[in-house]
Amino acid sequence: MPTLESLLTAALEKNQWVLAPETKSLLLRYLDLLQTWNRVFNLTTITDPQGMVYLHLMDSLLVSPYVQGQRCLDVGSGAGLPGLPLAIVNPQQQWVLLDKSSKKTRFLTQVVAELQLPNVEVCHARCEDFHPPLCFDSILSRAFGTISLFAQTTKHLLCPTGVLIAMKGKYPQTELAELTSSFSVSVQRVDIKGIDVERHIVLLTNQ
Repeated sequence: MPTLESLLTAALEKNQWVLAPETKSLLLRYLDLLQTWNRVFNLTTITDPQGMVYLHLMDSLLVSPYVQGQRCLDVGSGAGLPGLPLAIVNPQQQWVLLDKSSKKTRFLTQVVAELQLPNVEVCHARCEDFHPPLCFDSILSRAFGTISLFAQTTKHLLCPTGVLIAMKGKYPQTELAELTSSFSVSVQRVDIKGIDVERHIVLLTNQ
């Protein structure tokens, strides 16, 4: 059976990602911790090595070109996706991982400590109750609910020139039709080479 390391090396090559050895090592250590904690905390249903590499790591890295600015927020971060992989490959950005589940934020806090990630902060709170002193340039969501709910609950956290980034599978026609806010909307189709899945990234900016 292929190892996580060999699977990650192949996936990075197929998707034209070039990472330093220490960055790859951090990504692999993150997956190791996720596997270990998942046995007790049930953080993810995707546990096979190929799924973890492609549907966790590569899926998260897909959105990297669309992330802007220095302050980034991963809403409903869960097991740290997409925020942790993005923070590892973009150490120049400051990341906040927000989740309302204490068991998930405990896991995230442990990962940040063990991997020594100075650019990552973990917060245990609901979006509506989260009021940091500074706004965010990019706010991301991978599994937060509908696009409309995402926009409504995070707009108070977004900088005036910032972007909301919703990661979706199939083209979210119904969700986009329900969007009544004053955002400009752009949808990008993206692909993960090496696996047959459909992915779209929805970008919302203030008009």
